[in-house]
Amino acid sequence: MELKRLANFAALLLSCSMPAMADIKGSADHPLLGRFGDATISAYQASNYDAVTLPSAAIESEDEASQLLELEGRITRIGYRLPVENTALEIARNYEAALSDSEFDILLSCAGRSECGAGFRNYVIRSGNVFAKAFDRAAINDNFRAILATRDDHESRVHIFLFMMEDRANNRTLVRQIVVEGEPLQLGQVSIKDASALQAALDTDGSVIVDGIFFATDSATIEAESAEALEQMAELLRSAPELAVYIVGHTDNQGSLDYNLELSQRRANAVVEALGALDGIDAARLDARGVASLAPIASNAGEAGRAQNRRVELVLQ
Repeated sequence: MELKRLANFAALLLSCSMPAMADIKGSADHPLLGRFGDATISAYQASNYDAVTLPSAAIESEDEASQLLELEGRITRIGYRLPVENTALEIARNYEAALSDSEFDILLSCAGRSECGAGFRNYVIRSGNVFAKAFDRAAINDNFRAILATRDDHESRVHIFLFMMEDRANNRTLVRQIVVEGEPLQLGQVSIKDASALQAALDTDGSVIVDGIFFATDSATIEAESAEALEQMAELLRSAPELAVYIVGHTDNQGSLDYNLELSQRRANAVVEALGALDGIDAARLDARGVASLAPIASNAGEAGRAQNRRVELVLQ
């Protein structure tokens, strides 16, 4: 990226004092977009490659949203908190200026239900399509604004989505930011353990991580590319008719523990259901358990560790 673009962002958004409160551990501003004023980072999630569906126009009904951008690439989500004296309008105008000066095209800029639509806020906050439902919860009203901007950066396209809302019940203003960097997906990074390797690990350790099980973001929907891993699990169960296992779902520590316990349980249930639908598998031999982030195998401070912690495991009963 040209130095001029970076300088524009620095001048408009990084000319701020140090945050009065500490950012959460493992978080940082995205290199493409600084924070407003004395904002502090209260929520953070980064994925090397993921998908997100962003609104590009007003949404009158959450169930009938149509003008959506389905994007894939490196995704960084950041939640900022500011004093309530900083209004959504003030913050939005500063971001719009910074984005325009750095040659972004503004695809959407709207305010409240009257401009963004009656269903816009719930789609962004509660649908799970944009932010996880547990991502920096807030009590909000109609004082919110949204911006969607894009720019070509050499061989990739960058999208930035900003949602600013006044949480007057808690005397604060919140900014939710998503940066999507459209990078090519690097394939061939996962090797699937075959049935014999799964059995060997169970014999040795009493448990085994099943690589290659993928879920939609913030969802228990199993992705199509999980088929091979599921088939190897099924082959293991067919080859050992007396084998009974726990299917254990794990998450990272992003969001509340209660929410992640529920999500990990739904994901474990989904795997049991998928296996039970295959020929020769008796689902009664499988017991689904969700343990959220209670058994990490890596640090949750960075995305690499969090990716390892989001997993499915087989454990002998």
